[in-house]
Amino acid sequence: MWKKLLRLENAVLLAAAVIIVCLLMVKPLVGIANNGDFERIMGTVGLADLQPEEPFAEKYFTYFHSQYAISHVGLGGYISTQLIPVFIAAGINLAVFSRELFDIRFLAALYAALFMGALYLLMRWGRTASKTVNVVLAVLLVFVFADIGYMAYFNSLFGEATTFVFLLLTIGFGLALSRKSDHPSIGLLVCFFASAFMLVGSKIQYAPAGIVLALLGFRLWGLRSDRKWRRTAAGLSALLVIASAGFYLSAPKEISSINKYQTVFFGILKDSPTPEKDLEALGISPKLAVLAGTNYFTPDTPIKQNDPQLKEEFYDKISHFKVLGFYLTHPGRFVQKLERAAENSMFIRPYYLGNYEKAEGKPAGAVSLAFSSWSEFKKDALPNSLLSVVVLYIIYYGGLLVFWKLNTSRFLRLAAEMMAAVGAVGAMAFVTPLIGDGEADLGKHLFLYTLCYDVMAVAIITGAVATAVHFVSGRSQMRLTGSAR
Repeated sequence: MWKKLLRLENAVLLAAAVIIVCLLMVKPLVGIANNGDFERIMGTVGLADLQPEEPFAEKYFTYFHSQYAISHVGLGGYISTQLIPVFIAAGINLAVFSRELFDIRFLAALYAALFMGALYLLMRWGRTASKTVNVVLAVLLVFVFADIGYMAYFNSLFGEATTFVFLLLTIGFGLALSRKSDHPSIGLLVCFFASAFMLVGSKIQYAPAGIVLALLGFRLWGLRSDRKWRRTAAGLSALLVIASAGFYLSAPKEISSINKYQTVFFGILKDSPTPEKDLEALGISPKLAVLAGTNYFTPDTPIKQNDPQLKEEFYDKISHFKVLGFYLTHPGRFVQKLERAAENSMFIRPYYLGNYEKAEGKPAGAVSLAFSSWSEFKKDALPNSLLSVVVLYIIYYGGLLVFWKLNTSRFLRLAAEMMAAVGAVGAMAFVTPLIGDGEADLGKHLFLYTLCYDVMAVAIITGAVATAVHFVSGRSQMRLTGSAR
């Protein structure tokens, strides 16, 4: 029994389970307060505030709520794959707990099960022949990804929890396909694409990531020559592209308007030395420059954000493609915004949202620091400049390129290509918030990038240890050979 528990896969799962239970399942519970985003999910899945008359200051931002009233399922206009785990958790809650109250811990338990499944896949298919490297990988997986910065999302209705578990599952199934590349199963292929679909659809801004993962899917097409495999790989890749476009186009009109407003007035025009000229370059009347630096929720603006005048003069004229075109023709301004993104890219969780329930007696907006070593180190010690982002990518892709060239086996090369796709998804996630929502809540909108950053960091450290072990073992073998002579 002890030998089974001490197997690295089981040790990782046990450690993660202990952390999850301590943080999310027993009081004081840790979660993340509502910033106003929960309502778009609640209305669709049939949840409502337990205390509708609760003061605004307690309902939003300051305190986390672990229970919700169960109401009628709605027909909300917000389409997201996040709805799937929330519906499942609500169904389990109805079956075994209550028909009046929804306990968020049912959702946390579902996310935890998916997370531990991802950890198992990453250990099972990411392990090497070196025990030292495997131990390092195991420690890093728990230390980095079981950090409270990620775990707290499980006790919330934010889409980041769905993003988190399904990116890790996509990588895990991708590594499994790489290992079994001599004769991969269609079941694994379907699991890979299902995870990618859940990831891409978890938030509208992640739709571009579907293109990268679909290209990887077409790469998998050549692993087997039979018609069934190739049709499945090509069909699922095409479906992922279509789904990505569908998620992007499905954005509710209200959210689309908010994003357009903030992309321009709280993005391009924020801190701009020439707001009038910027608007002219976008084909917008320069008189709207009076709104520069405001976001959609700024009170008492010179022109109300929902003023009919703006519909004709702004909302109907602007698009995210025009914003992208502006940045491509104004590279200096784009670099400035990328620098701003880098400054906000080291936050795993939003520190302006409280982690505790009001009943715990903690100060309003109190943040838990339990098992936060990685997220706090990342926030306080790691560089957050655009240069550091560029250096990280040079090291990461340089290492992958060397690894790919030195290894001729198909499974190792495919594994390197899988990890290269993670970096590409991260790069897209670094740029997309600026084009899609300006600087509004930038740290939170960079979640997928910071998650990919952590995956890349774990890969770099593990790869460095593997290289060192290989070098040392090679030197030792040379010394042994010399002694034998």
